[in-house]
Amino acid sequence: MSTLKILKYPQKGLREIAPIVTQFDDALRQTVKEMFEKMYADQGCGLAATQLGLSLRLFVMDTSPQQNQPICIINPEIISKEGESISEEGCLSFPGVYARVMRATKVTVNYQDEFGQPQTMTADGLTSHCIQHESEHLDGVLFIDHFSKLKRMMMLKKLEKVQKAAAAE
Repeated sequence: MSTLKILKYPQKGLREIAPIVTQFDDALRQTVKEMFEKMYADQGCGLAATQLGLSLRLFVMDTSPQQNQPICIINPEIISKEGESISEEGCLSFPGVYARVMRATKVTVNYQDEFGQPQTMTADGLTSHCIQHESEHLDGVLFIDHFSKLKRMMMLKKLEKVQKAAAAE
């Protein structure tokens, strides 16, 4: 069972820019395994290392309906974007807060897998949105950054209510 803890907004680590991963070893693969465990346990479809306070340029995701298609993306570089679509997003670092976010409909991303092997993926729909959301985490960008100051304030008030309710339990 993973002992990793997800950083909650406004914890400082969420704004960190993750450095490139250069060492692909058993320790990295163990971290990836624990990240998948944490993501599934918290019912997420994506989780960036920076959300766990880890200085690694990687994220894990599984956007399949049965959550049985795990993908590890290390050192992602989105090389193309097509179209625009709006999708409802949440974030494990903002529990209980959801908003409609405009993102590219389709993306192509170059990355490395947990063994350091180069990969390329083209994705659309939820997978495209997840890749963009998690890639932004690695640059210290949060999904609330897509909104006006007023909308952000409303979202943060909602987060505050959720956090107070959780603390009262």
